[in-house]
Amino acid sequence: MKDLNTGRSSKLFLEAKKYLPGGVNSPVRAFRSVNRDPLFISKAKGSYIYDVDGNRFIDYVGSWGPMILGHAHPAVVSAVKKSASSGTSFGAPTASEVEMAKLVRKMMPSVEVVRMVNSGTEATMSAVRVARAFTNREKIVKFAGCYHGHFDSFLIKAGSGATTFGTPDSPGVPKELAAKTLVAEFNSLESVKRLFEDNPGEIAAIIVEPVVGNMGVVNPVGGFLLGLLDIAHSNDALLILDEVMTGFRLARGGAQEIFGIRPDLTTFGKIIGGGLPVGAYGGRSEIMRSVSPDGPVYQAGTLSGNPLAMAAGLTQLKILDRQKGIYKRLEKLGKLLEKGINENLLKLGMAYRLNRAGSMFTLFFTENEVRDFQSALGCDTARFAAYYGEMLKRGIYLPPSQFEAAFISAAHTERDIEKTVAANYDSLLAVR
Repeated sequence: MKDLNTGRSSKLFLEAKKYLPGGVNSPVRAFRSVNRDPLFISKAKGSYIYDVDGNRFIDYVGSWGPMILGHAHPAVVSAVKKSASSGTSFGAPTASEVEMAKLVRKMMPSVEVVRMVNSGTEATMSAVRVARAFTNREKIVKFAGCYHGHFDSFLIKAGSGATTFGTPDSPGVPKELAAKTLVAEFNSLESVKRLFEDNPGEIAAIIVEPVVGNMGVVNPVGGFLLGLLDIAHSNDALLILDEVMTGFRLARGGAQEIFGIRPDLTTFGKIIGGGLPVGAYGGRSEIMRSVSPDGPVYQAGTLSGNPLAMAAGLTQLKILDRQKGIYKRLEKLGKLLEKGINENLLKLGMAYRLNRAGSMFTLFFTENEVRDFQSALGCDTARFAAYYGEMLKRGIYLPPSQFEAAFISAAHTERDIEKTVAANYDSLLAVR
């Protein structure tokens, strides 16, 4: 099979490298870990994405998760157009912010009070600041391989692009601040207990992705999340669930609905903006009332609650709230994909591991179970890169990193899944 015609993308990339660091505005987009130039995208619709060379792909990136209804959903597009006709930004309160807050609280009852921000990074950064102020402590516990954005406190054994590029401890992070971040092992309550024993009365919060998406999809073992909540509360600390990926994707009420847990604080990402730049953090009222202007914890943003993002997000969340069959459909498609890929692996005599949580999945190029950062690092990234190129040739657009989650949308069809499974077989065969 011939490789793709990507001439225009390659030319654009050469031009972009003159003006942008690495030619991109976010590191994983550079495609370095899959040994290719990035594709420049021209448009997307439903489950498909198109590049500037006219290639069409079944898309499993979905703008890294938020396009749960598919690209350019008519109702979302219409809402954005209508909102834009009245102005794109005011830097002032709007009715849609209130409506959004009420809907978030309805769908996720642990979030009694919520603050809109502009990204998942802003959300997690702000949640940690609030936790530190509320507890009057400075240290936080995070997990190796979990990525919570590019805030200094989180770039310690981070996942996502930091792992892809082999720089989990970023230059520019002050040593004094890094010392305030304690790193535990995902799915190991013992590693968390040891940190609390070694730092009595000093830890403000535990922050965790309930289902990890930033070292690839890794599910929590039974009792892990509730165990974290117990450890936190037993030590007068808080539990922050980073639902930037999982919130309103795994279920109407996010991962916390599935696992029956009520965290102290929760963070959200672009899914609440229908793909537009937005994020949010919220939780128990007594904690959130410490945020300015109610309390002393300062956090602000001119574009927070931007009317375009609120219009898109409200439209998307209302559809997810009302059409509850969407999650059953996503689970059905996820099971179909999982079954097909596992059958392919069996036929080809390959023992690679597919991890799935609802509409999120990762095919790990390792024969070992992936349940934490160390086991994820055992993957054959060179073979993944070869596989990635073969899938592109066959019209399948996956995240360009072994350490990222892929996403199914409600716009995907069973025929899309069948084509993907067939492409998976041929691609695995090609790299075997």
